[in-house]
Amino acid sequence: MTPLGESDKVVARGSGMAGETVTGRVKIQVRGLVKTFVSNGNLVEVLTGVDLDIPHGETLAVVGASGVGKSTLLHILGTLERPTAGQVQWEGQEVFALDDKALAAFRNRKVGFVFQFHHLLPEFNALENTMMPALIGGHPRKLARELAENILVRVGMQDRLTHQVSTLSGGEQQRVAVARALVLGPEVLLADEPTGNLDSKSGARVQELILDLNRERRLTSVIVTHNLELARTLDRQITLRDGKAVVLRGE
Repeated sequence: MTPLGESDKVVARGSGMAGETVTGRVKIQVRGLVKTFVSNGNLVEVLTGVDLDIPHGETLAVVGASGVGKSTLLHILGTLERPTAGQVQWEGQEVFALDDKALAAFRNRKVGFVFQFHHLLPEFNALENTMMPALIGGHPRKLARELAENILVRVGMQDRLTHQVSTLSGGEQQRVAVARALVLGPEVLLADEPTGNLDSKSGARVQELILDLNRERRLTSVIVTHNLELARTLDRQITLRDGKAVVLRGE
């Protein structure tokens, strides 16, 4: 496929009234987001002032070359990393005002993560891996098992519940990872190259599954990807340029 050209690119939209966008209620609002690191004694500026509104129910693709800060942005949106400066609000709540314990509980309830490398625990089977977020969140084991079974059936893994994850194919492992991300019914799905480690057939199946689940569960999804075919199926597409968000498609 032909990559988007310069004529397709427009500057990221400015914010309007607080909590509102053209497409509806804002789920996540980012203002002045800065993230710096120190490497070998040098200050590295990754994000230099990102402003971004993500409406409720939107599917947002974050694309661009390696090293521009896509994963860093995703980690901050999901509260895995704290920013150096700036604000991240979820429906008006400044999430980084929370202490680490409260932030971990917020993340467990609100966010589902899917990564390129599934990060499943090899010593456990598909069902046990999927139960983990519920168990960590303090849910009774019986309920955790019920929730895990239900979502595994939904992602087509009903015949692999008790299989060790090391015996599953790459596509099956990623479907278990999607199930684990959604087992507690989060409001937001954050995915970092979810099809990047899969063959084209398995990647297409995982891609279709994520989009179907987003619609069914009324999720807000942010997907970092180099897969332009996947990016084009999402509502909006942005990149990071000089540490700031720039819209490529969608308003």
